[in-house]
Amino acid sequence: MDARLNIFASPLAGEALKHFTSAGKALADSALPAATQELVKIRASQINGCGFCLDMHTKEAAAAGETALRLAMVAAWREATVFTDAERAALELTEQGTRIADAAGGVTDEAWANAAKHYDEEQLVALVSLIALINAYNRLNVMVQQPAGDYQVGQFG
Repeated sequence: MDARLNIFASPLAGEALKHFTSAGKALADSALPAATQELVKIRASQINGCGFCLDMHTKEAAAAGETALRLAMVAAWREATVFTDAERAALELTEQGTRIADAAGGVTDEAWANAAKHYDEEQLVALVSLIALINAYNRLNVMVQQPAGDYQVGQFG
């Protein structure tokens, strides 16, 4: 399978994506727990069908010490006993923030209040921004049909 566009060779894509990468670095350095960040990226990527991002973020999470069980259970997080209440709140916010078009009201007050019980304001800023950013990456990769499976941990720095 080949991508529709070679975004890695495009000067314009390189210029645009350096800003995505910069935003991602700021979020990675935030007080939002790193494990939560990877779970959010994985769940949004599952919903959006982004194989490239799933490949990247499952490998990065595993390299950072995430267990195979937790990685396998992200798609069924509601029934899984391996996630904290805070992680569950982040995953719910991720689902609702990713599926905005599927729900007339967008993110529910209940989901927001639950997330706010577990994360302070700066962490919520990081969480909302991360959900938006991974959705942007997912959409880019899905549109160009970026192949998945060859990602190497740390490949993009």
